[in-house]
Amino acid sequence: MVGVTEVVTNTAPPLRDEAAAAAAGAALASGVRIRTLAEVADLAAVSRLFESIWRPAPGNPLVTAELLRAMASAGNYVAGAFDGPELLGACFGFFGEPAKGGLHSHIAGVATPGHGRGIGFALKLHQRAWALRQGVAEISWTFDPLVRRNAHFNLTKLAARPAHYLPDFYGPMQDGINGTGDTDRLMVAWDLASPSVRTAAAGRPDRVDAAALRARGAAVALAAGPDGGPVTGAADAPVVLVAVPPDIEALRRTDPDQGRAWRVALREVLGGLLAGGASVTGFDRAGWYVLSKEPSS
Repeated sequence: MVGVTEVVTNTAPPLRDEAAAAAAGAALASGVRIRTLAEVADLAAVSRLFESIWRPAPGNPLVTAELLRAMASAGNYVAGAFDGPELLGACFGFFGEPAKGGLHSHIAGVATPGHGRGIGFALKLHQRAWALRQGVAEISWTFDPLVRRNAHFNLTKLAARPAHYLPDFYGPMQDGINGTGDTDRLMVAWDLASPSVRTAAAGRPDRVDAAALRARGAAVALAAGPDGGPVTGAADAPVVLVAVPPDIEALRRTDPDQGRAWRVALREVLGGLLAGGASVTGFDRAGWYVLSKEPSS
């Protein structure tokens, strides 16, 4: 978990109602019905969905139906997004310390037939509304900071904020997405009641423009070179830009050495900046983390 999480014991009904309305609107827009799950058949379907997305090595399941059953029975979050009877997406999270003070969202995924419909956004808004009803102020989760679309989704569309860079967090995973390399992750914190999260949930996220920032003097600490490989620069300005490649998953398949080079470079640059007190303030969809080295107000 990310530090000590404040428990919202008296979450104002208007915020809970606002979150529920945003979740319902997102589900309607994506054409799915989202509900929490507890029955064995539904949980087995969730397990199979995750397997189909991540394609883990034989004998190394991501989550089993039995684990999901135990977690759901203990009051944790398991939800699925359905188009009629078809399960197109699912999300699983569990409570962490202090007791019920925060929720850690362990895994969320959408099947290929559901891509491009906003189902992932709808699932996260459902999770937010559910957590607020439990008196939870913050949800945390991890993601691979090299995956550009996930960085944009988490940091722009949802307005979560990175708290820690975690080198090789899971160890070798050997699945169809992560490959066999190190599993570095960013741990993000989603402050469910913050103004930026509320506006993002309403479909009006704050956006950053890396090109404009660069024109105003932002430093480029990591960029792609002519061959597509990482090139480091000086982080000698109050605002710093850090690039990631367009498609790290494809790069891992076609040029594993360059994929590993990006992992090492991002760990040193982005991880180093965060360890030194810089904060990520946004992500440009063109592939840039935007960091501020100024102290937070």
